[in-house]
Amino acid sequence: MGQSTAARPMVARDEVATNLTVQDILQRQRQFFNTGQTKSPEFRIEQLHRLKQAILDNQARFVESLRADLRKPEFEAYATEISVVQEIDYAIKHLRRWMKPRSVPTPPTLFPSSARIYPEPLGVVLIIGAWNYPLYLMVAPLVAAIAAGNCAVLKPSEISPHTARVFTEMLQDTFEPGFIAAVEGGVETSQALLAEKFDHILFTGGTAIGRIVMEAAAKHLTPVTLELGGKSPCIVDADVDLDCAARRIVWGKFVNTGQTCVAPDYVLADRRVKPALLSVIQRYIHEFYGDDPASSPDFGRIVSSRHFERIRQLIDPAKVVCGGETNAEDCYIAPTVMDGVSADDPVMQEEIFGPILPVLEYETLRDAIAFIKDRPKPLSLYIFSKNKATQDRILTETSSGGACVNETIMHLGVPELPLGGVGNSGMGCYSGKHGFDTFSHHKSVLKRPFWLDLKFRYAPYAKALELVKKLMT
Repeated sequence: MGQSTAARPMVARDEVATNLTVQDILQRQRQFFNTGQTKSPEFRIEQLHRLKQAILDNQARFVESLRADLRKPEFEAYATEISVVQEIDYAIKHLRRWMKPRSVPTPPTLFPSSARIYPEPLGVVLIIGAWNYPLYLMVAPLVAAIAAGNCAVLKPSEISPHTARVFTEMLQDTFEPGFIAAVEGGVETSQALLAEKFDHILFTGGTAIGRIVMEAAAKHLTPVTLELGGKSPCIVDADVDLDCAARRIVWGKFVNTGQTCVAPDYVLADRRVKPALLSVIQRYIHEFYGDDPASSPDFGRIVSSRHFERIRQLIDPAKVVCGGETNAEDCYIAPTVMDGVSADDPVMQEEIFGPILPVLEYETLRDAIAFIKDRPKPLSLYIFSKNKATQDRILTETSSGGACVNETIMHLGVPELPLGGVGNSGMGCYSGKHGFDTFSHHKSVLKRPFWLDLKFRYAPYAKALELVKKLMT
């Protein structure tokens, strides 16, 4: 496939990394955006193809870097990170349709006229990624930004440094920094980026940092998309396939060592099935990770010593029914299940973001719903029940960014569904067409010919007043 001049690196990788300041990159990107090249579907599709090929060319390096950062199993590296190429394919397939102006009806008072909504790119956008899925959470919003015709600056997380380095080098080898650029660094780099004016900011991370991002964006009246988190509940009804429910809960909780923003944070189980559920959960933990999960090739590690210590302190040994073992030198925390947990326990005061599963019980469905509604709105909510009335009641009476019925996490694999939070779990969304819309301005355009121009709307208004009153009734 041909390579456009705009996408060809202008300088060597080390020069780019060393010599271009944030201001340099922004100036180049604004200059390039103003040429209008990003507005054509051909340009956007070509860049998406280039991005996909770059990921495929570097997949072995990403597998290695993800293992270095998170001890991520190779299967999870492909299934939850490199699989982002499927989002590129989806965008390429649908992009021309997304870009088409959409006709909307006009009122009879404006006859003859036509009205359309034109999606147009915002300009230069900033994407700040998270460390837990350091490839996927950079590329997925980048796909949306490119598809919508924007230039983009990306800030990968320094907490997963190996993947950040591979990702940055991949972009430097693939795109001119005047179109797409990655900027590595810590808090100071993020602060420097946030001090600049962008046309949109998408941030993935914790609620506390989300507030800082929003405050910085407000100074420039920059719109934001915040993908945050929270304590995503998992309700298990008495009318349920316990074996399947437990298997899906264990996978959803402990994939990526529990470091997933939409992982089931805690289980609310009907008291009649809780003992049996606990037993089956323990059985599947053993089946997935063996007698010693620390030696399992399929169980990762906590990303850093700081995060390890925070999670370790949430474990109450008196309430552990499974797991609980830790190793600070290896940042290892075993898949852990806690029973007898109350709403006041430390493990229930913050998003766990690690391999600890508290199991609470409820007497009635009303109690479970009230428990969820008394807390900040979560990013995801999971319902396990065969009863459709129960499913519908929970979905109707609770609010969450997304939800699954008899499943965990897998709603993220549906490109037609928006990924986004509500309340404390975030604002705005992306994924598929929703990402294209997030990074687009939808311009309203009315067109009228000259051949009919009724005079009643022009002053003097005395003769038209009665007509206007009749139209209003």
